[in-house]
Amino acid sequence: MFQHRILKTVGLVIAVMAGMVLLASAADRPNIVWMFSDDHAYQAIGAYGGRFEKENLTPHIDSLARDGMLFERAYVGNSICAPSRATLLTGKHSHLNGKYDNRGGFNHDQQQFQKILQKNGYQTAMIGKIHLSGAMQGFDYWEVLPGQGNYWNPSFITEKGKTQYKGQHSTKVITDRALNWLKTGRDGKKPFMLMVHYKAPHRRWEPNTEMKEKFKNRTFPEPDTLFDDYEGRGTAAHKQDMSISKTMSIGRDLKAGAGPRKEELDKLKLEGKDLIRWKYQTYMKDYLACIAGVDDNVGRILEHLKKQGLDKNTIVMYSADQGFYLGEHGWFDKRFMYKESFRTPFIARWPGVIKPGSRNSDLVQNIDFAETFLDMAGAPIPGDMQGKSLVPLMKGETPKDWRTSLYYHYYEYPAVHSVRKHEGVAGKRYKLIRFYGKDVPNSEEWEFFDLKTDPSEMKSGYNNPEYAGVIKDMKAELLRLRKFYKVPDNQR
Repeated sequence: MFQHRILKTVGLVIAVMAGMVLLASAADRPNIVWMFSDDHAYQAIGAYGGRFEKENLTPHIDSLARDGMLFERAYVGNSICAPSRATLLTGKHSHLNGKYDNRGGFNHDQQQFQKILQKNGYQTAMIGKIHLSGAMQGFDYWEVLPGQGNYWNPSFITEKGKTQYKGQHSTKVITDRALNWLKTGRDGKKPFMLMVHYKAPHRRWEPNTEMKEKFKNRTFPEPDTLFDDYEGRGTAAHKQDMSISKTMSIGRDLKAGAGPRKEELDKLKLEGKDLIRWKYQTYMKDYLACIAGVDDNVGRILEHLKKQGLDKNTIVMYSADQGFYLGEHGWFDKRFMYKESFRTPFIARWPGVIKPGSRNSDLVQNIDFAETFLDMAGAPIPGDMQGKSLVPLMKGETPKDWRTSLYYHYYEYPAVHSVRKHEGVAGKRYKLIRFYGKDVPNSEEWEFFDLKTDPSEMKSGYNNPEYAGVIKDMKAELLRLRKFYKVPDNQR
């Protein structure tokens, strides 16, 4: 009997100690804050340099780069909103997660990283724009915009129903709701994963009143390719419907159908290139004002983390669902595999792990994000996810077998902006694109770019005999990637 009591007491002590170890382990695991914008071009972030570098548009986002790591070669696998978000959650390309384009539904029942985090002791929350219809799964709390959502007077959906925030701007509301969750909804005994998804700077680019006034008299530098005539490229570039010249509307997009802007335009009587320049400047005033509004709110979240003492054990990341054209090639929007659309911003701060002010030049893609979150949390990474954890890169250690090429596939045609379907392969120097299907001559058209000699992708070198060997190798790599990523042979 006495021995039994001793054994029972020892067992109880061991159990208590094990519980303490588990609690310590939970406390030591990092919190994760993921901030994500819609259509935020990397070239509109000061830390990335370029023509807006001196405009001081993004001081708070830039601070993440100073304190953390900026990824110079981050890309997406399908440059369009909803598919990009599906990839973020699943760690899979569009053909496996089933979200090919912005149309139709999304299978929420499938595996997603946040469900795995939940099972491994994390509290999860999603607030803002997700653009995937249906009830979210795997989040302890979610409050999202329906569809695209509205900039002003936005409504949000939760498990309990819909709430409208009258007289308010979505960027502020999203931040307010995220801070509210951090203050009142968070379980202090658990590590957390908080996703804060802004609607801005999506078209129609409606900034808050303060930023609209602040930016109304600004003049911004033009891109060198604003008046591109697409002479060096094929059908897709010539036949798109996303130009500032023809597609961008003076009334709907630039809000110049009435009021001061209409009066200004009527007075100037602009035509030709002068009108395009005016449209570009007006577009930039609204778009960049939206960016500045997002940056202000990123600052609010960073300040809260610091005040609450959470900053030392919280990983903060900032990214966007894809890149965006800010007048390059005379365009706005995304979709193409050309640089400004294909590339996306990605910055991460991880105190004690990431060396402040570091930059990474390895090829990373949005299929990597889900695996990275799981690795950071010490959670298992399913074998059928298609990306790789970026944690080694964040530690300054590039694995010897790290990828040297990326696969891309865009599906949404015929549709808005008329960008033809295409797939391609890209390395650090070369890029090969295959346009295919309806309204492409002979159902197939190729483009090839040497990014070292032609960084703006102005002239395809596909028919240049000097590149014949490289193109042959790139085609073989495209086939390899298709097989590796299990892309169906029958083109969608």
